[in-house]
Amino acid sequence: MGLRRRSPIRVERGEKLLADAVAEEAHLGGTRDALYVVRNLGASLALEETLRIPWEDVQAADWDAETGTLRVSEVGTWGEQRPEHVFTLAEPGLLLELVRERVTASVVLQRHVPINGRRGLRVVARRAPHGDRPISWIYEFDAGIDPDDPAVRKAAEEALAAARAEVGMP
Repeated sequence: MGLRRRSPIRVERGEKLLADAVAEEAHLGGTRDALYVVRNLGASLALEETLRIPWEDVQAADWDAETGTLRVSEVGTWGEQRPEHVFTLAEPGLLLELVRERVTASVVLQRHVPINGRRGLRVVARRAPHGDRPISWIYEFDAGIDPDDPAVRKAAEEALAAARAEVGMP
């Protein structure tokens, strides 16, 4: 009988580690509620940083099997650099399946609204797995779309109102 390795990931009370993997840069783990990243900050194992990213705050997670690279982008604010994390995983195990499933489950609605032909904006509604927080609504603007343009703002407001009505929210 093999020995099970002990994970360095300590999750919040009420959460259970469902999958984990060792990356060159950190130790990654996932629960029903969040992705955990534990980075070693120095030669001493006592110097660790734990980052908790709720699934509803993960904008995208892309896996490149050829290079073994997992790229996780967080939801950001328009005009600001979006937080991004890159990890190299030799053996991702079940972590990739968990990431895909949890990020997908956090999306309530995603709707593209054309403004100038095919380009426009996307209205996205995201929710926490337990539903203990309100749905968060974000806009993603296609390249070349100016969010400060009054016509774009009007289209965004109308798209948000229609999307909220679609999911039964006033």
